Amino acid sequence: MALTAVLSVSLLAACGRSPSVTLAAQGGNGKPATGQTAAAARAFLPNPVQTTGDESLTDQKDAAAAVPASAYYNVTLTNLDGSGYLSGDYARVVSETGTPVYGSGPFNFTRDQDQFEQVMAYYWVTEAQKYLQSLGFGTELPAVHREQQQIKVSQYGIDNSYQNDHPDIIRYGKGGVDDAEDGEVIVHEYGHAVHNAQVPGFGTSLEAGSIGEAFGDYLALTVADAVARANGAPVKTPLPCLMDWDSTSYTRTVPHCIRRTDTDKHYPQDVVGEVHADGEIWSRALWDIRVALGARVADRIIVNAQFRFAPDTTFAAAAQATVDTAQAMYGKAVAATVKKAFADRGIL
Repeated sequence: MALTAVLSVSLLAACGRSPSVTLAAQGGNGKPATGQTAAAARAFLPNPVQTTGDESLTDQKDAAAAVPASAYYNVTLTNLDGSGYLSGDYARVVSETGTPVYGSGPFNFTRDQDQFEQVMAYYWVTEAQKYLQSLGFGTELPAVHREQQQIKVSQYGIDNSYQNDHPDIIRYGKGGVDDAEDGEVIVHEYGHAVHNAQVPGFGTSLEAGSIGEAFGDYLALTVADAVARANGAPVKTPLPCLMDWDSTSYTRTVPHCIRRTDTDKHYPQDVVGEVHADGEIWSRALWDIRVALGARVADRIIVNAQFRFAPDTTFAAAAQATVDTAQAMYGKAVAATVKKAFADRGIL
């Protein structure tokens, strides 16, 4: 598969989303409900390469000793439904490899334990939704995928992950570094669920599919940065370098990156007809908007604009919709900045 070991598939025609399932009353599997809506845990923020800066880290067959203790951070799992399982307002681990996480915490697992990936998946999906809400989505702006996302962890037996709309579920694979060990992989796939919630069936053309991959990368970058900084985790690798930890298994160059948001790719000269590669054209424009306007303003514009996209949109049409959104939200000067970012990529 070209340029990536993370295949994100956005299937067509999103039907009604799966309803949230609350297990709080009985706890699930006959176990008593804990009643807790929060629990202490440990997680990578977003991954051990980014926080340690050590590009020599390798999977070593899922060994705990492959990653230093300093790569783990104390976090709080929020919005739990009180069942004692990893089920809450915005995420639910519906199946997993290994014994399901259950109890009142603290859930202090290490990467050699299957429960660590379960915790990571719940934590990062929940934090991604909370980040979107912090931007105003669901208050002064329309809600974006403000519902329970179902997740399968490490049950996909190859080094791949994907988001599926029918039914609505995200599956994180294993092999090399297990995908749910990297917060940026987790949020990238959640980005597809976000996009499809905004525009059912999004991604029916090559350029729309490329935009979808680019947005997944961008959302991973901006959410990971916000969450890491909020928890005091350092960023010791280039921020535009995506999925540093997951990509150590199949990249030889340093820094290890699955893709980057700061390439010099230009439209149409660098179009190759593959969504992950072509997405780097779009993600560079998003990165430039972020650099120029700051994360909060950029993210509000970028996400809000996606409500205007057609399922089979072109780069040019989506770019113009983003400029129009910037104009409506912040005025002429900001719109001009957004337009320049797309013009610099040859899109407008």
